Amino acid sequence: MTGRHPGPHRPDSRPHTERRVIRMSATTGRSFSSVPRDRYVAHPDAETDRHYAAAWRVPEPPPSSSSSESSDEPAEADAGWLLGDDEAHPGGDSVTEALPQGRRPRRRRWLWPGVAAVLVLALVGGVFFARDLWPILFPPDYDGPGDGRVVVEVSDGSSTRAIGEELVAADVVASARAFGDAAEENPNGRGIQPGFYELQHRMSASGAVTALLDPASRVGRLDIRSGVQLDDTAGVGTAIVPGVLSLISRATCTVDESGAERCASVDELRTAMATTDPAELGVPTWAQAGVRRAEPNRRLEGLLAPGTYDIAPGTGAREALEAVVRASAPRLEAGGLVSEAEAAGMQPYDALILASLAEREGVPADFGKVTRVILNRLAVPMRLQFDSTVNYPLDRQTLLTNPYDRARPGPYNTYLNLGLTPTPIGAVSPDALRAALDPDPGPWVYFVKCQTDGISCFAVTPAEHDANRRLAQERGVY
Repeated sequence: MTGRHPGPHRPDSRPHTERRVIRMSATTGRSFSSVPRDRYVAHPDAETDRHYAAAWRVPEPPPSSSSSESSDEPAEADAGWLLGDDEAHPGGDSVTEALPQGRRPRRRRWLWPGVAAVLVLALVGGVFFARDLWPILFPPDYDGPGDGRVVVEVSDGSSTRAIGEELVAADVVASARAFGDAAEENPNGRGIQPGFYELQHRMSASGAVTALLDPASRVGRLDIRSGVQLDDTAGVGTAIVPGVLSLISRATCTVDESGAERCASVDELRTAMATTDPAELGVPTWAQAGVRRAEPNRRLEGLLAPGTYDIAPGTGAREALEAVVRASAPRLEAGGLVSEAEAAGMQPYDALILASLAEREGVPADFGKVTRVILNRLAVPMRLQFDSTVNYPLDRQTLLTNPYDRARPGPYNTYLNLGLTPTPIGAVSPDALRAALDPDPGPWVYFVKCQTDGISCFAVTPAEHDANRRLAQERGVY
């Protein structure tokens, strides 16, 4: 109460009203009254019957339970609001009719964000294409033959992609993909062999493939043939046969920045062989005792197996020698040298010496018989009397000897000494090693080359041997 007495009750001439229903426009988000026209009555204060405040709602009975339940259900969604396409309702509940004159409704409010999203996606796609797809479709490549000098290694079993990646790391080619494509286009592209190659910086991919297929590009390659000894030897006439030490020296050669060639010299290799402990050089255990007994300059004879080796250009003398010795050991042992020699009651190192003698005295077809002659003479015992052992310390590979040389004392002169030589006398082939471990059976104690192709005639008695010698002379063998 306010303290005032209420006045007399006056009947209200205006009709009783209910609360207006307030709706929100889906377009503007503003509230407005919206009631169908036929549910409203005129109000004396209204300006027009179109005004949203121009009518009062006629009372209506309370809704039934069924209608209240249905009113809780959401109205069906109008998809038009998503793009801002709200249209005016004929019933007069459009907010646009109530907006001030000159103000236009906002439409298509999502148009520009959509365009921006498309542009962003296009930009991202373009960046992805430029970064990832372009190098695949158009791999970078250098032009021309390149410049400078660089040595790269192709490892055994390397794939074309792995080779390309090595070349990229050395700045030989611009991309592994370009190199792979060039290798595929070259009919011999898959024939690249392992080893070291001298190439140039910034070569075209096709030029790099061609260079890797050219034997002239190979560097650091060492080829040891059977029968070759450590030192250079005199061949037929004035020919000089390079020894293993000379071959290793050549394989280590490289060219420095000034253009000068640097190699591990033969003298440096010989010093490393004479002064380094055999175990540190990689000499296998079964050969170390024999190596230590030998002359320092010949102690590794026969332990460098025939075959191909790859030595990195610029490698020092000791490192190069060790690399070849360690790589040779499994090659020598591959045929069962250790186990079969011990099973036959022979030291593996002696079997290696025996095989080297057969290598120098006969041809492969006679290896088995020559080793049998050696074993038969050792069993008597008889001196071997091999010209090859006399010529070995003289660095000669000629067939015959003279009386003076045969009478010269020395540990390798089998005309004067009983037994085997102190060391092998050359590189031993797998065939000769197999013959030493499994010689042909027979009673022979003599042999002589009796055919121009190197085949020998074998004999048991001195008389048979003399007849074979006369036959050889008649055939012009010697």
